[in-house]
Amino acid sequence: MRIPAVAGQFYEDEADALRRQVESCFTHRLGPGSVPRLGRGPRELRGLVVPHAGLMYSGPVAAHAYAAIAGDGAPEVLVIFGPNHTGLGAGIAVGTVDWELPIGTMPCEADLARAIAARPPASADVVAHRFEHSIEVQLPFLLHLGVAVPFVPICIGQQDLESATAVGENVREAIRGRDALVLASTDFSHYVPREEAAAKDKLAIDEILRLDARGFWRTVRKHDISMCGYGPVIAMLTAVGTGRAKLLKYATSGDVAPMREVVGYAAIEIRA
Repeated sequence: MRIPAVAGQFYEDEADALRRQVESCFTHRLGPGSVPRLGRGPRELRGLVVPHAGLMYSGPVAAHAYAAIAGDGAPEVLVIFGPNHTGLGAGIAVGTVDWELPIGTMPCEADLARAIAARPPASADVVAHRFEHSIEVQLPFLLHLGVAVPFVPICIGQQDLESATAVGENVREAIRGRDALVLASTDFSHYVPREEAAAKDKLAIDEILRLDARGFWRTVRKHDISMCGYGPVIAMLTAVGTGRAKLLKYATSGDVAPMREVVGYAAIEIRA
């Protein structure tokens, strides 16, 4: 069992307070407006891009992605790619244990995790996940909505194009024929003026909306876009392949609280 690393920092560490905090993300002026209920839905969602800062900052934008899940229905299995901020552990680390949170437990799909970890460049590793927040902060939304489906967490520190593409291809093969949803956890520009963040982030978002993983990679490098999770986005786009992409919400930390330099957040969906 992986225990919480950032409860009490990135989100509330007491169950009732955390549920209220998650609901406040949905009802926030930057959020979708109301707390959704999980429905059966058409199950068209195949991929998502979701931010991962503290819920007080990126939570309202992330709530748009989770409102989309609620309307679409719970998948059979979920894969979450997140960047490695700590530098610990394997370059592409697949988690193989359940994750505990203050409001419940997200079960790991251990067989699928082992299948993905068996193929390079991925490997089974718990160290990379131990103190990493990028995947953990997604789970309060899922648990609150009742989407406690088996999942596979994949922490990517090795974010070069070849490695991210390779693990994305591995996931695509591993989930073939299954009702799966693949999520990429990332924030966009970091600590730049709001106008610069909006302009650069739009360039990256446009490539994601075109489902062009290589074009996205070239754009991030050419324009020096300080995304922390570009590797997870490449892996997700590769795993999902085709579909219809839509920007659900873009905002910055400066839209939440006054600040000179901001971090960009986007929620993006890909449907079949």
